[in-house]
Formats: sequence, structure tokens, C-alpha cells
Amino acid sequence: MIIGIDGNEANVKNRVGTGVYTLELLQQFHHLSLRGAERRGNLFQIFLKEKPLADLPLETQNFMYKIFGPKKFWTQFALPIKLTVGKKPDVFFSPAHYGPRFSKVPYVVTIHDLSYLRFPELFRKEDLVQLTNWSKYSILKSKAIIVPSKSTKDDILKNYSMEPDKITVIYEGYDKEAFKPQTAAVISAVKKKYKITGDYIVFVGTLQPRKNIERLIEAFSLVNGKWKMVNGGLNLVIVGKKGWMYDQILQKSNELGIEDKVIFTDFVPDNDLPSLISGAKVYVNPSLWEGFGIPVVEAQACGVPVAVSNSSSLPEIVGDSGALFDPTDVNAITSALGNLLTNAKTRSDLVKKGHENLKRFSWEACAEQTLLVLTKFASK
Repeated sequence: MIIGIDGNEANVKNRVGTGVYTLELLQQFHHLSLRGAERRGNLFQIFLKEKPLADLPLETQNFMYKIFGPKKFWTQFALPIKLTVGKKPDVFFSPAHYGPRFSKVPYVVTIHDLSYLRFPELFRKEDLVQLTNWSKYSILKSKAIIVPSKSTKDDILKNYSMEPDKITVIYEGYDKEAFKPQTAAVISAVKKKYKITGDYIVFVGTLQPRKNIERLIEAFSLVNGKWKMVNGGLNLVIVGKKGWMYDQILQKSNELGIEDKVIFTDFVPDNDLPSLISGAKVYVNPSLWEGFGIPVVEAQACGVPVAVSNSSSLPEIVGDSGALFDPTDVNAITSALGNLLTNAKTRSDLVKKGHENLKRFSWEACAEQTLLVLTKFASK
């Protein structure tokens, strides 16, 4: 069976979200190509706009790249045309919302979340138009849909008319080799690199309105006032590249007079991230809407207690292993953070529960389950 895959989300330097997801699946499919995928008769063809970056998996007899243009409207025009030439894939997989328009090859698409329908005002107009229209045709025309949480499945069923059996929930994973508790020396070195002194709370995510970072900064300003009297000061470390509509986020700490306590690192290389997370007193995700939230799982793998929004998929992903709060209520965020900072038993309990929670998530399982869906809906 020939499986075509849109690999473009993985073929970027600074990967986040769907880029991480796509890369991890490509790596797992590559492992399958090396350890006997040929026994299943599977050939993975990775479709790209540009030549693969050096850290993408190398080609094998059963794992190959197809590079072509034009780049503009690649998914809408270049890809469908390419899928009609030569030997066609039996199924095509789009890991990031958009399937090949006008394609006769059956395709499966991953829809990560519908935050653009929940909070349209938090997106730029041009992005919102594309997300809304392209995601709609991809959802309705796909043979099957993969989602990273039951929350996203429920959202799709509420907004589109389709059978529940068309949607499969497959949890995402985390890098087990990279994300683990780090030594004090390694943490000290990374803190020095990013000019962090003393204790800190950490958030990881792209700077955009949906992430609710402004309210987090407000809550931190209240927590910091109390923590300063107890433990000599506290920092908020915000790890992530600039997305869109981020100016107000950057200005918020200045408005509150705590600009010296809020550290924006911008994008952080993969080899620094486990250390930055491991050194934190608390990992917090105040997002208004998430399809999964990989950094939450990564923080638990690093042995850090997590506090997350009680909305969308986050309660599903952490269960009872994290502190939950209303992301629209600054006082609720403040209370959750303050409790984790000052209550040693709560911290310890959540770290232990977090370790158990990790057993539900792995990229190996994610890839195997994804392959089962692709196989089921391939052309016969």
C-alpha cells in the first residue's frame, strides 16, 4: 500500500504544535520503514514544497520524498495535480487541517482544534477566512478525521453534520528521551543563558491571543507580590515565538510595572526546553482553547506540577494530575498558582500523578493508531 503524507509542517526550522506532531509521526513511520513495514506492503511517500531539512528522516526503500511546486496554493492546486500523475497513493494523510482539494485520492486529515470557530475575534481576518473555509471542505470531504482529544471530536460534531464513526481520537505523545527531570547543573546553565534568576513559573506556547497570556501576566503580578515576601521574588518565563496580535501581550508587563520579572525568551531550541521546564516551580497553561497541549505532558515528564485551564481538552489530558482553573478569571489563575507555589504536599501529589498520567501518551502508539486509520480508508 502506498501512503502519501503532507510533510510540510515538519519541514520548518522552528517547529511548534502541528510541526512537532507531523515530525514525530514522520519519524515513527520512518522507523517502521526500517524495521519491516515492507512486510505490511507499506510505502511512505512524503510530499513537500521544498527539499527536506537535514533533521528530517533520511530516505529508505520504503520512505521517500516527492518535492514539487509551485509553492503558492500548494495544497489547493499543486498537490491535487501531482496526485493524478503516475502511480497514485492508495490514501493521503494531511496532519494539519487541510486536505488536497479536488483530489480523487481518498484522504484522512487531522483536525487539531476548532478554536477559530470558538473565538473568531482572536484571529486575523485573512487567517480566519482560510481556516474556516479550507478546514470545512477538508472535514466534509475526507474519508476519516483524526483528532487529538475527545473535546475536539465533540466540537466537530457540534459544528458539522457527520457520523461520529468518521472521527477517531488519537492522543499525541512526547519525546521520552528529551523530556525528563534535568540536573541542577544543567538547569543552572540554561537559566544563565536566558538571564533567569531565582524561582520562576513557566509557560510554553506561541504568543497569540488564544493563549490568554495577558490574564496570566495579571495573575502573576498578584502572585509575585505575595511570593516576594515569602521567598525573595519570582519570575514568569514565557517561552514561545511571536505568532499574531501579540503587541498587547508584550506591553502588559510594562503596564503593570513588572517588566523586570516577566521574561520573553522567544523560540527556544529543543535541547534547551527540557531544562527550562525542569527548573520551574510550576508549569502553567492558561489557554482559552486547546486541541491537546503537548507542553503540558512534557512538563509532567520533567517532574513539574502543572496548572491548566478547565476548558477544552486540557481537563481531559491532565485528569486529576493537574490543578484546574477558570482561564477567564484572573483571581482563579492567581489562586491556583499560589497554591502550587506554597503547598508542598499538593506539589508532590501532582508530580506523582503526573508521572502516572504520562502512561497514556506516546508517539509510538499515536503512529500505530494513525496507520490503522490510514489502512482502513485506503482505496481497495
